[in-house]
Order: sequence, then C-alpha cells, then structure tokens
Amino acid sequence: MRQAEFANGEYYHIYNRGVDKREVFLDEADYIRFLTSMREFNSILDREERLRKLEKEKSESNSDSELDSDFSASTEQKLVEIICYCLNPNHYHFILRQLQKNGISRFMQKVGTGYTNYFNKKQNRSGALFQGKFKSIHIDSNDYLLYLSAYVNANNFIHGFNEKLEDWAYSSYLDYAGQRAGKLSKKEVILGQFDNNFSQYAKYIKDNALYLKEKKEMASYILE
Repeated sequence: MRQAEFANGEYYHIYNRGVDKREVFLDEADYIRFLTSMREFNSILDREERLRKLEKEKSESNSDSELDSDFSASTEQKLVEIICYCLNPNHYHFILRQLQKNGISRFMQKVGTGYTNYFNKKQNRSGALFQGKFKSIHIDSNDYLLYLSAYVNANNFIHGFNEKLEDWAYSSYLDYAGQRAGKLSKKEVILGQFDNNFSQYAKYIKDNALYLKEKKEMASYILE
C-alpha cells in the first residue's frame, strides 16, 4: 500500500512500470536521460538556482576551476539518498532514504514528469507513460533493507534481461562492484555491513538473486 506520508531518515522501496506494461526505455539514450534526471532533480533547488549558487561560490573562492559539470547537489540540498537502483526496459526499482520533508514525493514527481515529457516528445506521443503513481513499501528492518538491496541490484538478472549481473549498465550493481566510479548511489550504507568488501556482498546478492529468479520462473511455470 502507498504510504500516507514518508518519514525523514527512513528507507523505502520505490517502483513503477510502464502503462499497459509497455517499454519505457527504448535505447541507451533513454536510460542515460533517466539516470541524469535522477541526479539533476535530486535537490531542493531547481537547476537555475543551483547554477547561480555554484557561480557565486566560484566567484567568492576566486577559483579558476570549471563548474561542476553535473551540478550535483550537496548532501544538505538533496531530497533523498539513492541507496540502489535498477532500470529495466519496462519498469524501475529504487531504494531511497528520505532527507527532506516530502523529499521522496518531490523527487519522484520531478523525475517522472521530466522523463515523461522527454519520452513523449521523442516518440511523438502524449499521455501518461507510467502506470499511475509510483508504488512504495516502507523498509522497516535492516534485514529487509539488505534483502531488498540484493533484489534491486540484481533485478535485471532476476527478470531475465541478462544472464550476468555484470552485463547490465543501468543498475547500481557496477557501482557496488567498484567497476565504475558512479556516485549516484550511497552504496556505503549496504557495503559497510559487509566490511566494505564487495566479494562478501556479491555472494549475498548471488545467493538471493538465484533464489528469486528460480522462484519467479517456477511461478510462471505454474501459471502456465
């Protein structure tokens, strides 16, 4: 059930899929656009306000360095912490920790509206792209947080989009694995519980992902 109100400092599993189960990411540019939106819109300030603030800080510091090209918000300005994420062709999953009042709702509204406008213009379509409002589940224990982190990081594998976790560029798995310098996800929240040792966490992911994949395939077989 959708939470009436999100609480600061709490973790939530956020997910949604395309309307009529349609694909919402059709090519690499779409994935990149959505990921960019996740970064750009995660701020209490709008883009223009952030740009003016960065220009002011540069002027006051007399620095000759270039402005931060991705305009990443400071921790104090962020609406949410993104713990992990996975974008699949027809749906997405996040684990978010709310930092500001109504932060999750504001973040998801900005990301969803921005991406829908982009997609509709690109595809010459109109109307809703996602299946109603995003869904949310409150993560009420640390065990559940760890379990869901494996589910989200391995979601592409669980749903059969790829045979290997390492082959999917549009989840936070590669950030956790240290295979790229991604800063979108706050992976320390999870990896810190495995002594910051990815090999330990990788085994945890693999064990749970294989179980969930087999469970999903068995459910599908039974339904057939």
